[in-house]
Amino acid sequence: MKAVIQRVKRASVTAGDRRAEIGPGLLVLAALETEDSEDQCRWAAAKIATLRIFEDSQGRMNLGLGEVGGEILAVSQFTLAGSIAKGRRPSFDRAMAPVLARPLFDFFVACLRAEGCPVRTGFFQEEMDVELVNAGPVTFILER
Repeated sequence: MKAVIQRVKRASVTAGDRRAEIGPGLLVLAALETEDSEDQCRWAAAKIATLRIFEDSQGRMNLGLGEVGGEILAVSQFTLAGSIAKGRRPSFDRAMAPVLARPLFDFFVACLRAEGCPVRTGFFQEEMDVELVNAGPVTFILER
């Protein structure tokens, strides 16, 4: 599993006339790869839910999502599983097939919620417009 985690002031995703949005919190762009399992999803959800990447009164990253009343916008983004190491066209050989990725992404979201995180999601396997205001900027890459 690969994820790009961005601390945001606000973020939204739109597909046609549907929209999901959050205020302060985390935008999590997540890709499932062929070898991923429920174990990776549980681990990633626990890690993301407990990251202390919000600033305290001293300006230090000491606070977690729950301590700041933040939300998560989780968006499936298979292109993170792509490789651009060879040639000029990305290879998506490591990306999990959508029929397998959808239930595993839903499981990942359920794990985030089980960790106590308020979560909104993007629209699986659809063309989306993603907007965000990155606070910091603060961006991390999670791989396992």
